[in-house]
Amino acid sequence: MAAFVLARNDAPTDDEHDPEGPTLAFERSQASAMLAQSIQHVADIDAALVRMDAGTYGLCTKCGNEIAVGRLQVRPQAPLCIACAERASRWN
Repeated sequence: MAAFVLARNDAPTDDEHDPEGPTLAFERSQASAMLAQSIQHVADIDAALVRMDAGTYGLCTKCGNEIAVGRLQVRPQAPLCIACAERASRWN
């Protein structure tokens, strides 16, 4: 992110019409989104480790039912069972 900010300082203020490729604003937005996803992923893993220590890993944090083994194999940090995750995704 610091490299994008520095590059922006040295670039003309209008890079929207640069034929050389994507704008710095676009690249900065992409990098920012990837950073946010990475931070969230680490937080999800940390929360799963806390559930392991508490003995509640594998149980849905919403309804308390068991999370399917297949779901945990694909997404070990999953805090919700499939049914609760589907309901939550409808609200987002």
